[in-house]
Amino acid sequence: MLARLSIRDIVLIERLDIEFATGLAVLTGETGAGKSILLDAFALALGGRGDAGLVRHGAEQGQVTAVFDVPKNHPATKILAENGLDDTGEMILRRVQLADGRTRAFINDQSISVQTLKAVGAALVEIHGQHDERALVDAATHRRLLDAFAGLEKDVAAVESLWDERRTANTALEQHRAAMEHAAREADYLRHASDELKQLAPKDGEETALASRRTTMMQGEKVASDLREAQEAVGGNHSPVAALSAAVRRLERRGVNSPALVEPAVKAIDAAINALEEADQHLLAALAATDFDPAELERIEERLFALRAASRKYSTPVDGLAALAAKYAADVVLIDAGASRLKKLEQAAIEADSRYAAAAKKLSLARQKSAEKLNKAVNAELAPLKLERARFMTQVETDEAAPGPQGFDRVEFWVQTNPGTKPGPLMKVASGGELSRFLLALKVVLSDRGSAPTLVFDEIDTGVGGAVADAIGGRLARLAGKVQVMAVTHAPQVAARADQHLLISKDALDKGKRVATRVNALAADHRREEIARMLAGAEITAEARAAAERLLKSATA
Repeated sequence: MLARLSIRDIVLIERLDIEFATGLAVLTGETGAGKSILLDAFALALGGRGDAGLVRHGAEQGQVTAVFDVPKNHPATKILAENGLDDTGEMILRRVQLADGRTRAFINDQSISVQTLKAVGAALVEIHGQHDERALVDAATHRRLLDAFAGLEKDVAAVESLWDERRTANTALEQHRAAMEHAAREADYLRHASDELKQLAPKDGEETALASRRTTMMQGEKVASDLREAQEAVGGNHSPVAALSAAVRRLERRGVNSPALVEPAVKAIDAAINALEEADQHLLAALAATDFDPAELERIEERLFALRAASRKYSTPVDGLAALAAKYAADVVLIDAGASRLKKLEQAAIEADSRYAAAAKKLSLARQKSAEKLNKAVNAELAPLKLERARFMTQVETDEAAPGPQGFDRVEFWVQTNPGTKPGPLMKVASGGELSRFLLALKVVLSDRGSAPTLVFDEIDTGVGGAVADAIGGRLARLAGKVQVMAVTHAPQVAARADQHLLISKDALDKGKRVATRVNALAADHRREEIARMLAGAEITAEARAAAERLLKSATA
């Protein structure tokens, strides 16, 4: 329910804070006092169209904040969750209207789009007036209201689930059928290509690995030649090791007589021989490492040639050949086994269609029965509203050739305003005053189902007499027992039924240079005075006060 409405710098409203309670709240005041401004500001907070003209003259921006107490699992909380917004239990909708025409929207002080604000606002509040069409113009809304009245929400959810299963089954069938038709057109090519690629057996990353191995082998072959020359020089037939060893032996024999002269040279030659032998060992090890089978290099080159030829033939990178081979193999399997698969998918689609159709037919029958009950309940409310000659009808048109997520039915509210006249859609046949009363009758019947937690009625009692106004007031009071109701009214009979009476007035400021709209909650004596004004007009008489007192007592009786 709406707990508080705060308005800053909107048209004639400088600063306004209104606390709301449960039950029926009425807003009264003289014509031009600002009732429409108040509703326009409220609508702005709910995501209504912005307008630079709403900003009070001289202000840079206007702002409207609506605070709601929202129960858990309310549809509005789901919208918040879908948009990643925090749910604190208290829902604060705020709209800033800038003087340049731009607007900004917030929920719980988190910036959001106007579309999100509008969706949340629609879940929390319905505003109805003589010319308001939002609640009734969309036939999908009529279906939802009928389903809510009948308690068919779970049945509708089941049909929606079956519709999704049906759509999934039919989509799978159509995709398989299209794939089979495509495969059949290219069957010969697919079989040849699949066999060729199967024989080639390409692997992911194979080209890179083979090219790397070939490069290593070719580079190793060049290095091996130099290694052999070096090894031949160090340890082969031309190695100086033998000559050096012989020289060392001769020097050692002479060294007995002249050790000082011979020993340094012998040590140096020994070191050279050791170094040459070590180098020879390293060279032999390197040659062993570079040794490879030339036939392997030839096989690698042939494999690379085959892979790259296939790549050019099938216009696919070498690394994509394995995936292409799998695809062609799958296409061949589809051709060979597709007929069997097709039969299974066709059977699954038939079964899904059958389950959906059975549930949708059952739902249609339930709607037909519930439509009769809804008609009876709404028509019972019409006579006191001076619509005793009118008739309300719920048209349920079932077309099994046009299935949808919610079944086969198109639901639309029709009325016949007088006997002998042609019935037609509610929005086209009913006049403004009749429309508002039909709406009220419908809302009374649906008060605890399919309704937003806060309902606003804007002067739905316009142009009706005392008895009808009293009937309207009684029904608004009944409705307020289930949901929060706010009513802008000129009818004293409606005002007398209120749980909360708010008086809208204009006060002169700055010695009459400007005016501002004010809203005051009226206590008992002031309520009687306002209702007397509504009865008598400009001059309030004792008779008007007495009549007002009788209305107040009658309303509480």
